[in-house]
Amino acid sequence: MRISLLVGAAASCVAALLLPPTLAPAAVAEPVPTEQTSAGGGTVTSLSLASAEHSVTQRATKPFSLVGVSWDDPRQSLVGASIRVRTRSLATGTWGDWRRLDVEGEDAPDERDGRSGIRGSTAPLWTGPSNGVAIEVTPGPQGLPAGLRAELVDPGKGASAPASAPRTLPGETATHREAADHEAPRPGIVTRAGWGADESLREPGFVYTGTVKAVFVHHTATATDYACSDAPQMIRAIYQYHVQSNGWRDIGYNFLVDRCGTVYEGRAGGVAQPVLGAHTLGFNTDSTGVAALGTFTSDTPPQPLVDGVSKIAAWKLGLTGQDASGHTDLTSGSSQSRYPKGTVVSFDTISGHRDAFATECPGDALYTRLGDIRSWAAHLQGR
Repeated sequence: MRISLLVGAAASCVAALLLPPTLAPAAVAEPVPTEQTSAGGGTVTSLSLASAEHSVTQRATKPFSLVGVSWDDPRQSLVGASIRVRTRSLATGTWGDWRRLDVEGEDAPDERDGRSGIRGSTAPLWTGPSNGVAIEVTPGPQGLPAGLRAELVDPGKGASAPASAPRTLPGETATHREAADHEAPRPGIVTRAGWGADESLREPGFVYTGTVKAVFVHHTATATDYACSDAPQMIRAIYQYHVQSNGWRDIGYNFLVDRCGTVYEGRAGGVAQPVLGAHTLGFNTDSTGVAALGTFTSDTPPQPLVDGVSKIAAWKLGLTGQDASGHTDLTSGSSQSRYPKGTVVSFDTISGHRDAFATECPGDALYTRLGDIRSWAAHLQGR
């Protein structure tokens, strides 16, 4: 069922409509939004979505640039459901087209991540600066999970880093070493301080896994045609969504790469360390998650992005002597993955998210480039 922009939902839909005060219907009871803040002016505004018998109208909201939907129990899902969003540009005041949220919610921490209060969630959608959003939820066969709410994220200007904090870790030229080591040069990496992470949001400690044996490649399912100068605020928004909306201990990805090929540090704990991420449910242990910033279902990944993914994968795998063009065995940690918990699975050392979970990620267009990424990464390792 489809609903018009200003019409309430019938019994099969939940609709949330955020409008400026001059356009909002005054007669509709409105939920009170909750707001979480971060350093640098970032905010996450949560708006409860009513039951399937009601529409929810919010008169106004602070500006935001990313939107998603979350719910109470991460073990529940929106399989078979559909969520569409439409946003109003802060700059022009015009409404964009309806766009679908990815309801799969497959990025998630494993049990070892050690944090309570984790919520289920859709993939976030980068909208750019906006001040109005319409959300239409059509339930699937299992209905809707409890605690459904819209999450509106404003990344702000970013936290100010201490003067001593490096903003970029320079790349290193490979030095002479034994051929058997097969280490690749370290690419330049923008640190968390470099993209303005508010370190007070995340859990203070770190969780480490065993030897990193594999790299899982993702896409963030956000905008593809962004300016590369906007990448830091996009990453801040994803970070806030993962921590403040989803209840994760930190951003889920270990690294992110933008369309210009710039590599960014993701989850805290040390870029050379085996930090446990929350990127590939069931296979976060002994792996690293590298996310391409954008949506590559049909959009062609720019060559600099492909090169950036190759470089960080080659370096990270080379630290532990893993062949970027080889295979490795991982043990499933969750039956919600493609494989029952405890199953030993053979993966390419550079694999796509879909190889471990029933998802389209990292998109057909990027997935078809994984062979090139493996070949270039192996070349960088001197193989």
